[in-house]
Amino acid sequence: MTPSEQDVEFPVDASLREKLAQLMFVRIGSNLPPVKTVEEDEARVARLLGSCPIGGLIVFNGSYADTPATLARLQRQSRYPLLVSSDLERGAGQQLRGYPLFPHAMAFDALGAGAAEAVFRFAELTGQTSRAAGVHIVFGPVADVNSDPQNPIISTRAFAAEAPRAAELAAAFVRGCNAAGLLSAAKHFPGHGNTHEDSHHALPTVDATRAEMNSRELPPFAAAIAAGVPLVMSAHVRYPALDPAGSAATLSKPILTDLLRGALGFKGAVVSDSLLMEGVKIGCANEGELALKALTAGVDVLLDVADPLGTLSSLEKAVASGNLSPARVDEALSRVLELKVAAFAAPLSAAFDEEENRRTTEMMALDVARRATTVPKQRGGLLPVSPERTLCAVLINPFPLPSNAEPPPLGKLLAEKFPRLDYLELGAEPSDAELAAIAGRAAAADQLLAAFVVKPAAWHRFGLPPRLREWLQSLIARRPTVVACLGAPQGLDPVADAPVQICTFSDVPVSQAALVERLLET
Repeated sequence: MTPSEQDVEFPVDASLREKLAQLMFVRIGSNLPPVKTVEEDEARVARLLGSCPIGGLIVFNGSYADTPATLARLQRQSRYPLLVSSDLERGAGQQLRGYPLFPHAMAFDALGAGAAEAVFRFAELTGQTSRAAGVHIVFGPVADVNSDPQNPIISTRAFAAEAPRAAELAAAFVRGCNAAGLLSAAKHFPGHGNTHEDSHHALPTVDATRAEMNSRELPPFAAAIAAGVPLVMSAHVRYPALDPAGSAATLSKPILTDLLRGALGFKGAVVSDSLLMEGVKIGCANEGELALKALTAGVDVLLDVADPLGTLSSLEKAVASGNLSPARVDEALSRVLELKVAAFAAPLSAAFDEEENRRTTEMMALDVARRATTVPKQRGGLLPVSPERTLCAVLINPFPLPSNAEPPPLGKLLAEKFPRLDYLELGAEPSDAELAAIAGRAAAADQLLAAFVVKPAAWHRFGLPPRLREWLQSLIARRPTVVACLGAPQGLDPVADAPVQICTFSDVPVSQAALVERLLET
């Protein structure tokens, strides 16, 4: 029996325990230590389903080859249909390895007038692929406005730095998902783009006035709601102008109930950001207390619950003591069931062809990467880079994820075009001897390319580490260099003295391929 054929009706006489369990989504797989694939985590989730009828899963570190079958097996073992969700901001390949990745969202803004059409098609392709793989919910679009250029966790994940453009592209993403039957979740309400801290390890504060938020943070969410977004994800961020008590939005009734549902008229389901993140845990003794505060504030889906059985017991006690009303539980449950009806009632398109979808995705992702790659500065006759002369290319990548099994493709791509290549990679903490050796090899080459990754990454500082930044600056000072930022455009600021600057807005494989192509153009 496939998930789309399962009966989505929920018994009217269901127990309180079953109702509360339906409000919880549990992760399967992990892309952070201890790294675990979806398949390696299947047995744990299967055991949990026997004792706790959770409402859904959030997928991390899966593969397109194996994860669909894993999810189908778990659906068959589950008492009720599972809503399967995932962070797929860059397409299905982000969590289903082996499928092509699109560049980060900000690359679409660089496309100009055709951006909205491209975002719609990207979301539609992602929706078709995800649905076929057994995923029903994408946690996107990022509807944040990247108003703080040094934001450590949003940056290129946002479509734009201006509210009207972010609103236009967030709405296009929602419409594309709707066309493919994929449920989308606009995040991180009411806006995470004007923060200096990463809510994975701290509780950021946005000190903007209500008027400022009305004109900057809120329009993309209003546009997503108008486009029919079925979920909104809350931010683990404080907004004193919206809630003087200083609660994170995830735990704030003035923000989730009064503002989102009242002022903005949102009728769908509110999902929390991950409850594993440190920012939202501050002031909560345990996960049960955290879940209670979130439900009371207006959250309907408790995302990424670490201890579902313990949290379930805590919530049962909260109902028994009168701290959580049965009516609030039923309200949240009704929204979860509405999501299930939407996810399982719509059949997959009979016309879906995985190979055709893959080819189309690959072509479109590369096209977006090519069109987004810009050259904000060019002088000194360094472009095009000559294949006949020696080239030293250095990639500085301080953000490797433990789940990244494959090395960056830049070296291989360069080697195909530049036969006299000396290619080197640097991580976050190279030795002094390693830096000195690379500087010597760079000095000996006819041409020098310094590429580096500057992107938002959980639990990492934004930008290049100071030591690597200073080393790169000294390299540029000694000889003409082509520098390329595989990420945020402000990553080029510390290397303003370089005669050639290139920005790709992303470090995904197609963006690295687009960079190599651009090196050969005049």
